[in-house]
Order: sequence, then C-alpha cells, then structure tokens
Amino acid sequence: MNAMPGLLSINVGVPREVSYRGQTVMTSIWKDPVEGRVPVRGVNVAGDQQADLEVHGGVDKAVYAYSREDYDWWEGELSGSLAPGTFGENLTTTGLDLTRAVLGERWRVGSAELEVSEPRFPCFKLGIRMGTQLFLKRFSKARRPGTYLRIVEEGEIGAGDEIDVTARPEHGVTIGAFNEAYLGDRDGLREILAADQLSESWRSWIEEALASRR
Repeated sequence: MNAMPGLLSINVGVPREVSYRGQTVMTSIWKDPVEGRVPVRGVNVAGDQQADLEVHGGVDKAVYAYSREDYDWWEGELSGSLAPGTFGENLTTTGLDLTRAVLGERWRVGSAELEVSEPRFPCFKLGIRMGTQLFLKRFSKARRPGTYLRIVEEGEIGAGDEIDVTARPEHGVTIGAFNEAYLGDRDGLREILAADQLSESWRSWIEEALASRR
C-alpha cells in the first residue's frame, strides 16, 4: 500500500433508465470519473445524484468509497480490468484497507472532512451493473463492502488528494465487523452497538434483531 492514502478518482452519476426483467427502473449505479476540484456538500458529491432516496443517499450514506486494492482483487477474480466507478463508488481510494476502517473514523480530504459510517449492502442494481444478479452473492462472499461516509465538513476534493485519517474511535468497531454481523454473525450485533457513531436507523434495526432472539 502507498505510504500516504489518497484519492485516485472521483466518480459521479445521475439517474438513468434501464430495462430489468421487462420493467424500466431508475439507477445511478453508473458513475464516471470527473476532473478538477469537486465540491462535497450537503449529502452529495457535486454532480452525483441518487435515484432512490429511500434506500440510497442521505446523511449517513452521502459518499461511497471503494479501494483500488479491492479492485485489484476483483480483477483477478473476474479476469479483466475494471474502471473506477464500476462499483458505483464516488471515491476510488488507495492505501487504505476500508474493511478495517472504524465507524466514526474521520478523514481529511482536500478541504472536506468525512466520517466512516457503515458498509455497503448492495441491492439488485449492482447486479444490473455487473450483468447478473448472481453477483450480489459473490459480492457478499468476498467480504469487500467498501464504506459509506458522512460529510462532516463541506469542502472541495480532487483526484490526487491525500487522505489523512485524523481520528479513530477507541471502540474499534470496524466496517468488516459490521458487515460480518449483518451477513450472519448475529453474536457480533451487540458489539456494533458500542459505536456511538452508529446511525439511529441501524441502531434500531440491531436492537430489534437482538430482541427477537430472546
């Protein structure tokens, strides 16, 4: 990995119509790299837009990051090259193991500050992007979810910017642990609650899941 983590690419997309099982659906999973400095504000990277705000976007899922290192792994698995943005990420990073990122971890990128919030659990639209719904199980099995980020401080970012991890909470709850708990390690759910930075929606879901086991 690089000595200093950084941004390789900033990728944005807007909703488009695609055909899926005889129906037309809207998706923003297709994202392309953009040049220059890009504002990060509100709940979006400028130029990016979510198609379904009930399950995508919002404060806790404002920005999605996926690493070049995970791309390298996938290229070996899929026997082909993958362009930045293939997984629908806004930020293609390098030098960071996103699975080991801690919930609430803060990143200084350009003049913006971002906060690690939760792993990505993809819907059928990633299957559309990759040409088969079977890819969803493959993605889950790979245990390389990438991470969503909150926008703590608005600013501008650009490809080539360094990523400075300025704070890492002591609770130690990682994106990988969160991912494992959701995918089946229900004994780990209680540990996820130790993260103060856990979103209220996920806290409610976990508490209900634990209560149903009693």
